[in-house]
Amino acid sequence: MSGGARILFDGAGVLVVDKPAGVLVIPGREGGPCLRDTLEAELGRKVFVVHRLDRDTSGVLVFALDAAVHRALSQAFEAGKVRKRYRALVEGRLEAPQWVDAPLVAGRKGRMRVARPDEPDAKTSRTRVRPVETFANASLVEAEPVTGRTHQIRVHLLFLGHPLLVDHQYGREAPLTGSDLGGQGSDAVLARTPLHAARVEWPALPGVAARTVEAPLPPDMLRALELLRASG
Repeated sequence: MSGGARILFDGAGVLVVDKPAGVLVIPGREGGPCLRDTLEAELGRKVFVVHRLDRDTSGVLVFALDAAVHRALSQAFEAGKVRKRYRALVEGRLEAPQWVDAPLVAGRKGRMRVARPDEPDAKTSRTRVRPVETFANASLVEAEPVTGRTHQIRVHLLFLGHPLLVDHQYGREAPLTGSDLGGQGSDAVLARTPLHAARVEWPALPGVAARTVEAPLPPDMLRALELLRASG
């Protein structure tokens, strides 16, 4: 498929793809291609966006192919009936599961930030985080957002003291090379935010059967893991 998006599920008015990093879901301010338009051109029909992922986030992305399915899925996402689990590579060793309950507000230059106490525009934001694998100075974690705020996982990981290994808005901007990750070489291994939507699960909905869809880790995150494992 154009844009590198692999179809994970297609049936009963639902289309789920494995979105590659670096691809916009809908048109951005500067225009240019986006995944929705690419899908519509290839399928020859309207494609409804159910939810979004940031440009640099990879993984499971759900679309609908008719209005009724779109309505059912969108309402389920908004009501918190859809479970989303992400994998992320973060700084430091996360030793135990964490529950982050930290309201968010809009910050400067498109960023979000943790709200100060009693800040009027604060939006409730909750994320479960657990370690999957730990290394000397980094961890592979699973993050499950209970609410769905903009940049929620990235800001909550920063709040915990474990920002993503690369994040041009909330942490390190420069790409990580092989030598940075305990291996060899100066070529970039991670040049984007290492955040991946690994699993989406929704219950039976009006006109939509229950389903769980998973997407494997992409090559850049797998390579970074190989280097981290080899370096101990």
